[in-house]
Amino acid sequence: MSEYSAGDSGVRDDSSSVNASTDADSDQSPETVDSRPVVYDLAPDCTLEDVEAGNFYHADVNGIVEYGVFVDISDSVSGLVHESNLSGSHAVGEKFPVELLEVKENGDIAFGVISATDYRTETVDHQPDISRIQDLAANDIVTIEGEVVQAKQTGGPTVFSVSDASGIVDCAAFEEAGVRAYPDINIGDMVHVAGEVQNHEGGLQLEVDSLTALEDNRRIDARDRYEQTVTERSQPADGEQLVEWDAFDPIYDDLREVAAKLRRTVLKGRPIRVRHHADGDGMCAAIPLQHALENFISEVQQAPDAPLHQFKRLPSKAPFYEMEDVTRDLNFALEGQARHGQKLPLLLMVDNGSTAEDVPAYENLAHYDIPIMAVDHHHPDPDAVDPLLDAHVNPYLYGENYRITTGMMCVELARLIDPEVDGEFDHVPAVAGVSDRSMAGAMDDYVALAGESGYNRDDLLDISEALDYAAHWLRYSEGKTLVNDVLNIDCDDFTRHEDLVEFLSTRATRDINRQLTAIDSHVEHERLDSGARLYRVDLDEYAHRFTYPAPGKTTGKLHGQKVQETGDPMITIGYGPDFCVLRSDGVRLDIPQMVSELKTELPEAGVSGGGHLVVGSIKFVKGRRESVLETMIEKMATAQIDKTVSTAGALDF
Repeated sequence: MSEYSAGDSGVRDDSSSVNASTDADSDQSPETVDSRPVVYDLAPDCTLEDVEAGNFYHADVNGIVEYGVFVDISDSVSGLVHESNLSGSHAVGEKFPVELLEVKENGDIAFGVISATDYRTETVDHQPDISRIQDLAANDIVTIEGEVVQAKQTGGPTVFSVSDASGIVDCAAFEEAGVRAYPDINIGDMVHVAGEVQNHEGGLQLEVDSLTALEDNRRIDARDRYEQTVTERSQPADGEQLVEWDAFDPIYDDLREVAAKLRRTVLKGRPIRVRHHADGDGMCAAIPLQHALENFISEVQQAPDAPLHQFKRLPSKAPFYEMEDVTRDLNFALEGQARHGQKLPLLLMVDNGSTAEDVPAYENLAHYDIPIMAVDHHHPDPDAVDPLLDAHVNPYLYGENYRITTGMMCVELARLIDPEVDGEFDHVPAVAGVSDRSMAGAMDDYVALAGESGYNRDDLLDISEALDYAAHWLRYSEGKTLVNDVLNIDCDDFTRHEDLVEFLSTRATRDINRQLTAIDSHVEHERLDSGARLYRVDLDEYAHRFTYPAPGKTTGKLHGQKVQETGDPMITIGYGPDFCVLRSDGVRLDIPQMVSELKTELPEAGVSGGGHLVVGSIKFVKGRRESVLETMIEKMATAQIDKTVSTAGALDF
């Protein structure tokens, strides 16, 4: 054992930061200055900022080599005591005081031993200047404090993503290759990280010298500061709506709250998964949101590929959140958590998610920490879904209806999330309104706004048809670049946009005309007791299958054709073996209520479905098709004639 170990253990008194007095010192008065040398005991997170050449420090032996011993005086400050300064043998784990002789230009540290056996100890806490992640620059030696929002084990280092509300940076901690560094550090911990900022794959990464979990009051204070800053930065920008519309005002207030929740989600490092209805309005809603959220993620996170990993957008073919979709989403989220150390995502339902049919999928997610929000304009069932939602925005909740489309709402939401996108989406609300045939008076204002961006009404119709056509063939894929080009969002070639819209809309028109020709001679017509016309056609027997347009679109186009021909109140039914699609003009159907009654009256038929009051779809058991259709038509015969009702907000499925 070293003579210094014996001396340390005999005279060190850490509880008072002063070693026990010798007999010669016992007669000193309180005013007498203690002349014994000071040996500093560094806190584990101390760095080179806290040390000085010529000072003495308590050291732990961490390695033995032929030319000396390596010692640690803190977690991140280590160096060599050369053999020329040693006497006797030493063992790993042994403790003795050393003198810091020199910090060399290459970063190596030289230590020497001290001869004093009587000394006093003073503890040193690390009190560095805390840097903001937003202000980091390559080659800076920095200390940051924040919350661990991701902990990913790679084949090399363990990468901890840390958020301080100004930004998020990856912190690479090196152990043995593929071995978890700092195994006691978990997602949600408030930590203190010191190291050097380096360029890494086009972004910034902090190479960790020390990483410590904050404790007690220090943790509480850091958490309070962090949460306060997150709350402040979550607040959306102040701004004005694209068009003045009194009916939209209360919705706008709630959209501000959703924007704050989404911004907070990004600042806290939680991924966002958007599910949207796969039609024109759904894409007009989801694409601006994707653009704004990816911009904000890029602003917050130092890693250039963060938007790719933190945001996912996926279309849903059904007008509700199916168990197939939620199973895929949940599996994806759990894999991300297990493989990449991510938090579970927030789910944002767009142009979907307001009905009782969404409840089973939501209840599946309720087993996990996955918040859910919905922005939709389909006829809602708030009693069923609101207990499972963190936010729900729907015009029906404000005494409005489907004339306020989801695309109109989400363009405003995108502008609240990222004010830098202002002006990029001015034409999109008009496209959304045309896609869902909104009859709102504000449509004239939206169309005029689109005109200022160079789009007339025919252009808007063509873009709407092109979106629907693309959505059909994309099926379950997001098709980000293609859809962006169709909508002319983040498109770097306007000529390509125009050519693409013309190509897709022309083919859509061709395929629709072919479909209408195929079913024309098979459309059945009758007059209901109410005086309304009823048209119906068996799409399974007489329409082209597995191609564009799908049954919903086919029924909608047939209905529009008949409305134009006659101008009379009418209902159109397109049906198959186990489904039917409904469209109505001039007749107040209340399809959600009809579905509820069918469930009660025909429990064996397995009825489900919904939609808007006059636009929707119903599913049922194949063997009970005739019973469902007959009962449904009986109800339609007594529906009130109301010429103000039309097929706005069409659902094409």
